[in-house]
Amino acid sequence: MYGIINRSIEEMVTFNYGEATWLSIKKLSNIDVDYFISTEPYDDDITYKLATAAATSLGATLSEVLFSFGEWWILRTSKEKYGSMMASGGDSLRDFLINLPNFHTRIMLIYPKLTPPEFQVSDITDRSLHIHYYSKREGLGDFVKGLFMGLSKMYETPIEIEDIFSKSPGNDHDTFCITWK
Repeated sequence: MYGIINRSIEEMVTFNYGEATWLSIKKLSNIDVDYFISTEPYDDDITYKLATAAATSLGATLSEVLFSFGEWWILRTSKEKYGSMMASGGDSLRDFLINLPNFHTRIMLIYPKLTPPEFQVSDITDRSLHIHYYSKREGLGDFVKGLFMGLSKMYETPIEIEDIFSKSPGNDHDTFCITWK
């Protein structure tokens, strides 16, 4: 993953819990990187170790940490770093989610070595849709649900997220039903 992911985790922890907590998490994760460069790729294992150490240090589950990070990513990181791209996604939550399959195409212009997930949208109605999430990375379903919740807050549209099915042997992706009022 690119350094911007790890920097964003650092920013979330530091903002919410302070610098000392971040340093404790780094020590617990055995990650010896002083500064993450946003545009440089890093081994995915670093991100997983940081998230796991954050869960342990904060007394949370890994699912809770990933979900919170997904919200943070939308509400802070993406707004600050990709404001115009986010705005071009649509005027409503529904529009943004329908356009989600095209989003990483634009991001790859900035991060050419990106291994992006793939999103497909189906079962579109006025009040719901299904999002199919395909990724080579394991265990990020809660992060994706956090992204959806962050988008919900960004568009001031309360949602419910239902797991239709999860990636598992015999199933190559996660599917979520997003419902709004």
